[in-house]
Amino acid sequence: MASPMEERVKDSPHEKKAKKSKKQVDDSELLTVPDGWKEPTFSREDNPKGLLEESSFATLFPKYREAYLKECWPLVQRALGEVFINANLDLIEGSMTVNTTKKTFDPYAILRARDLIKLLARSVPFEQAVRILQDDMACDIIKIGTLVRNRERFVKRRQRLIGPKGSTLKALELLTSCYVMVQGNTVSALGPHSGLKEVRKVVLDTMKNIHPIYNIKTLMIKRELSSDPDLRTQSWERFLPKFRHKSLAKRKQPKKKVVKKEYTPFPPPQPESKVDKELASGEFFLRESEKRRKKMAEIKEKQAEALTKRQEERNKAFIAPKEKPVVKKSKKDTTESKIDIQAIKDKVKKAKTKKLGAPPVNPQPADDKTKKKKNKG
Repeated sequence: MASPMEERVKDSPHEKKAKKSKKQVDDSELLTVPDGWKEPTFSREDNPKGLLEESSFATLFPKYREAYLKECWPLVQRALGEVFINANLDLIEGSMTVNTTKKTFDPYAILRARDLIKLLARSVPFEQAVRILQDDMACDIIKIGTLVRNRERFVKRRQRLIGPKGSTLKALELLTSCYVMVQGNTVSALGPHSGLKEVRKVVLDTMKNIHPIYNIKTLMIKRELSSDPDLRTQSWERFLPKFRHKSLAKRKQPKKKVVKKEYTPFPPPQPESKVDKELASGEFFLRESEKRRKKMAEIKEKQAEALTKRQEERNKAFIAPKEKPVVKKSKKDTTESKIDIQAIKDKVKKAKTKKLGAPPVNPQPADDKTKKKKNKG
């Protein structure tokens, strides 16, 4: 009888691969969520005794949101009242607070209420923000203000995310099934968890100077691939496009290049003073009268040079400009022109004699000689 150890050794490598593939398939089946499955709602029966402690959250809102929040606050209170959560609006401090009550049974409801007031503060309309109270909804507030240093560059990239007439943002919303709101230094997204992950990736890539159209293209391909059940367990890398970074042109070199001097630990030599220069030239030992004469001679030389320059500039006005030589017409040109005119006249006469096309509208009267010839005939 063969022992179990011998049987294990006898297993071929092909059988081992088959076992491994079966295990992988099982794992993938466990990871995938079956179609049409929904998580059961949290009811009073799941937590009949309620919460032990009261918890609360507060957020500030900007001044320009005060008028809108005043109008929609009764609707906010009604929506949160269904989950037994109290909501307060403080217009003096500019804050919104939510807190649990004794009747609150869902421990996660307070976190949803916190997200609701955060979204309202970030200019998300109430009709969209209320959806956060649903079980399958989540939200993500992405801070983009500190991702780009230059303000002008930041505004351009933010506008690139929105697109012309909001077309890029609309395409992103349709592909991720999320509501996206770009306001100031934040991007608020509301939708399912899988969609929020994609929205965050697109937003961060856009602020890193990667155009959103590339990510939108990949999302469209992924959407088509997910509809095919055979490709669910396979890798999608072969289908997804690979975008290469364009090599930008070299930076323009400045016209005036500043050449840095070699570093030396020693300080530069001390410049020579006026006395040192005089000692070197020997002027220091001259008398004062001789020094004055030398200075006066230098001044007179400079004055003489300036006078000569001025006189040259004044004399320029009296120098006559060079006149252009007058071109005389040669006899050959006149003869050539005459010959040309005669040739043109001959061509016109020949054209008149030829009978081409219809007869003339107003024929010229016949001469007397032609009439006499006709009568004789």
